[in-house]
Parts: sequence; C-alpha cells; structure tokens
Amino acid sequence: MKHLELFAGIGGFRRALDLLSADGIMPFECVGYSEIDTNAVKTYTINFNPAASEAVLGDIVQFTSDIKNIAALEDFDLLTGGFPCQTFSMMGKQAGFNEDRGQMFFRIMDILKVKRPKFVLLENVKNLYSHDNKRTFKRIVNELESIGYDVISGIFNTSDFHLPQKRSRVLIFA
Repeated sequence: MKHLELFAGIGGFRRALDLLSADGIMPFECVGYSEIDTNAVKTYTINFNPAASEAVLGDIVQFTSDIKNIAALEDFDLLTGGFPCQTFSMMGKQAGFNEDRGQMFFRIMDILKVKRPKFVLLENVKNLYSHDNKRTFKRIVNELESIGYDVISGIFNTSDFHLPQKRSRVLIFA
C-alpha cells in the first residue's frame, strides 16, 4: 500500500507502517512526506533514508498553493497526518480555524480533493473533538464526507496501549 505522510515530524506514522510491514501484516511504501521543521526533517531523513523517488513536499501551504504540485504526486492509497494541534489545544488560545495553523486541515483537503486516496488517517489533540462546542470536529467530518469518505473516529489514550504516558488523542479514519 502506498502512503503519503503529511506533517511528518520525525515520522511517527511512517514508523508504525514500517513496523506493520516488518511484521508481515501488510507492505507499505512511502511516496512522500511534508514537514517544515528543519530539525525534524534531519531526524526523519536519518531515521528513514527516504528514496530519491519520494516527494519532499516541504511547506504544505506553498506546496498546495499550486494544484499542479498535487496532481504530480505519485498516486497513493493512504494519507496520514497529525496536523498542527496548538490552535485546538486546551493549553492554547483555541483560535481553531481562525489561525494559520488551524487552516492546515484544509491543505489536507486540497490534496484529498485531487488525489482521492482510498484511506485517510488523521490525528490530533483530544480537545479537537469538543473545540468550539464540537463545531470544529463536525466541520472536519462534514468536509471529509462531502468528498465521499465515510468517517470513523475515536479518542484513544496511549496508556491503554501499554505506553508509559497518558496522552489522549483523537484519531479520524476515513
């Protein structure tokens, strides 16, 4: 299965998919990634040694500003992304879609509207679910459904999966 990783950080989704591949669950191949933090990109590159054929999207805003960039991406089956959470977090100002970082979900939509992968897996803070009286989450679901995706979501705590921290996250699968 071909995979595109957005807001890659140091490659959390890619690492999980590599482990699934190594365990013989299903083979995954990364066709590209986006990340703007230079230190995260350095770590990502060291961790995964991306193939020369992988697209390096860099700044997702700049990349998606030209539909030709999106169209030129190799076709993929799965898009993953942990889009910026600060604007939805209880610890921040909760500006949501009214802040630049809150707009990053719509850059995902830009790609989905053109490429239409079979599957989408998104991750964010638990407060995304209740942000702005649940209007933010409802809009995300509506946006995905408007282009033909069925959406399943849940809130998961890392400690429930035997990880040494309590960190609740919203996962959205479409």
